[in-house]
Amino acid sequence: MTTLMVQGTTSDAGKSTLVTALCRWVTRQGVSVVPFKPQNMALNSAVTADGGEIGRAQAVQAQACGLEPHTDMNPVLLKPNSDTGAQVIIHGRAVTTMNAVAYHDYKAIAMQAVLASHARLSATYPVVMVEGAGSPAEINLRAGDIANMGFAEAVDCPVLLIADINRGGVFAHLVGTLELLSSSEQARVKGFIINRFRGDIALLQPGLDWLEARTGKPVIGVLPYVMDLHLEAEDGLDRRQADKAEQVLKVVVPVLPRISNHTDFDPLRLHPQVDLQFIGPGHAIPPADLIILPGSKSVRSDLAFLRANGWETAIHRHLRYGGKLMGICGGLQMLGHHVHDPLGLEGAAGSSAGLGLLDFETTLEREKQLRNVHGRLTLENAAISGYEIHAGVTVGPALENAAVHLDDGRCDGAQSLDGQVFGTYLHGLFESPAASSALLRWAGLEDVQAVDYHGLRERDIERLADLVERHLDTGLLRELCGI
Repeated sequence: MTTLMVQGTTSDAGKSTLVTALCRWVTRQGVSVVPFKPQNMALNSAVTADGGEIGRAQAVQAQACGLEPHTDMNPVLLKPNSDTGAQVIIHGRAVTTMNAVAYHDYKAIAMQAVLASHARLSATYPVVMVEGAGSPAEINLRAGDIANMGFAEAVDCPVLLIADINRGGVFAHLVGTLELLSSSEQARVKGFIINRFRGDIALLQPGLDWLEARTGKPVIGVLPYVMDLHLEAEDGLDRRQADKAEQVLKVVVPVLPRISNHTDFDPLRLHPQVDLQFIGPGHAIPPADLIILPGSKSVRSDLAFLRANGWETAIHRHLRYGGKLMGICGGLQMLGHHVHDPLGLEGAAGSSAGLGLLDFETTLEREKQLRNVHGRLTLENAAISGYEIHAGVTVGPALENAAVHLDDGRCDGAQSLDGQVFGTYLHGLFESPAASSALLRWAGLEDVQAVDYHGLRERDIERLADLVERHLDTGLLRELCGI
């Protein structure tokens, strides 16, 4: 059994992408490999085969390994619901909500969950490919660390350090990070990978030579900047747009402070007939064919934010002019008359008025609903697969006009009688080609081009493995992976 860990000099250095690439590359060698992230902080999550919740980046890495996602792949998931607090999810299940100070003391308990998951994976798979979090050189977070070197020291694994040259200061990032590690941690760094390089590699070579001489560590490779590569973002919004057709559907998504599972919109962002715009605070909602209210980790506070930005008025104006409105998960809850949080699960206990566009109300309950589901949209009877992650229980007459009929006999969501408003708890709607096409036709796009989102993701995973083969020292990688 071999464990290899990828750590980064910064957030968004490319750790998730590199682990995905290495997972597929190892799989190509005919060796069974599994992804692992000890601790993840993200509002984008996936439902696993064993009915739990993990970060979506690990679900994509599982695809790169040819595996179904499992809670052991990400044993600790933190989902922020305020600037200082987060829901703590252990082995796929929410156990508590803590502020940052309390969690610092809790990390010793969380580490036991991390080590238990790693032990189970190590007993099953020859290679465990580990992704760190943020940077290992965050001085204020090093005590009791479970996400980076604290984990690497506990399981005695080698580490690769990746840095993003596109940010600037790549040599300072690498040397500075190494200098801030202990001597034992420095020793387990087996090499550097430089990410997102554009230009002539010959111009970079003197810097690479200096780096190796300065640190005594090899540069394992330099990965190029790839403009059209798409993998689901772990947390930050990806605002890149694919090339668009002449006639497009204009879709607007208001960006809420606690927006969750915004990966729901990646298939739309990549669709050649959709012009997707994320609208941030202080900006007016422009004319659009479809407005989508996204998921939210703090529905009541995000509702207040929506109103403070004048977006509620804009939504009502949009509907008066015949536009379509859709709500997903937390966005669905906003469409009703009230959202009740009697237990204070997402903030202070209390109730908030919703937008009043569908006749139902929602109460947040302690137990989350976590399911992978299949069914059919009421629209065109289109086949759909998706997943539920929500603590809300929604009741009311509007649910009699369901949005989705599930294969397990349940109904989901609601539609307005005039056909303008559509709400569902299901994430991943637009990943199903038939359902995506039906929804785009409902929103006003007549001749819809079907897009295979899963095929696009699989294509890009293959491209990543090709980059490993062409640009990294595969001999050293084989040695580090025990191949």
